[in-house]
Amino acid sequence: MDIALVTGSAGLIGSETCATFYAQGFKIVGIDNDLRSYFFGSEATTKPNLERLQQACPGYLHRDLDIRDLDGLKTVFEDFSSDIRVIIHTAAQPSHDWAAREPLTDFGVNADATLNLLELTRQYCPQAVFIFTSTNKVYGDRPNRLPLIEQATRWELNQDHEFYDGIDESMSIDDSKHSLFGASKVAADILVQEYGRYFGLKTGCFRGGCLTGSRHAGAELHGFLAYLMKCCVIGKEYRIFGYKGKQVRDNIHSRDLVDAFYRFYREPRPAEVYNIGGGRENNCSILEAIDLCARIAGKKLQYVITDAARSGDHIWYISSLKKFREHYPEWKQTYNIRTMLEDIHAGLTA
Repeated sequence: MDIALVTGSAGLIGSETCATFYAQGFKIVGIDNDLRSYFFGSEATTKPNLERLQQACPGYLHRDLDIRDLDGLKTVFEDFSSDIRVIIHTAAQPSHDWAAREPLTDFGVNADATLNLLELTRQYCPQAVFIFTSTNKVYGDRPNRLPLIEQATRWELNQDHEFYDGIDESMSIDDSKHSLFGASKVAADILVQEYGRYFGLKTGCFRGGCLTGSRHAGAELHGFLAYLMKCCVIGKEYRIFGYKGKQVRDNIHSRDLVDAFYRFYREPRPAEVYNIGGGRENNCSILEAIDLCARIAGKKLQYVITDAARSGDHIWYISSLKKFREHYPEWKQTYNIRTMLEDIHAGLTA
């Protein structure tokens, strides 16, 4: 029996991961205790995703566990042991704003829990592939030092700049403001790499940009495109934090990201790190996304721009996909910015 163990299994990336690996013949064991509703309120609950997941994947086994609970996690690894072929760790506290409210909670969920999972993998299923959903926030605010140019609707780089096609893995994570969220994810990211290098586990880090899709329970502090479209659909005012609304993000659909996970599982490269996102072909500023949301939804989005930017926030971030594409040349994105937003809109209005 081949088991895929998925943390954060009822979240956006976790539920997509469960569906993908289930379709590939895996028995799915999911761990999720809906901490997202604690972080962002009842509107961000993952319960609807869990219900859909249980219907779509017959035989799915759910464990309502907090990943900070080492003893609780140990029972899962003891139950399934060497049958676990892959661990996909998507559970996290994902907001750098929220992290400042409860730093101990943030570090416990993001860093301590990752160590729990790595050590249990080493003890019970050392041949399993371990995939970690990291973040571009490991680079802190270093991208803000790039020579950005203000344009009508966005900040941009000159085409002759080395990072025009996206920031690659050579960017230093040192000497920058990460936010406490970024710091906790750095700790987890390094641990995942070290368990690959030091202990020889088949680990991989995916440093994501903005991850999205119709299953995203977007909230103001997390979930850029999903929350933006939600505000448009329900007529809620959207707040933009600084940078004139011209800050740029690359966006990748959850299905395309999980397809990258599956390709890594099939041919793991231990301790590897990949920047992953929409890349140069799938990015937008907030102002550009607002315009596109309005055209798709057929209604104007009301918004306000505040002067204060979020501490440590990126002005411009586009991921370089060069390394991952060189290692896995058959991987391709199937969603662009417009079809991502159309998918989110369809999910909100169904």
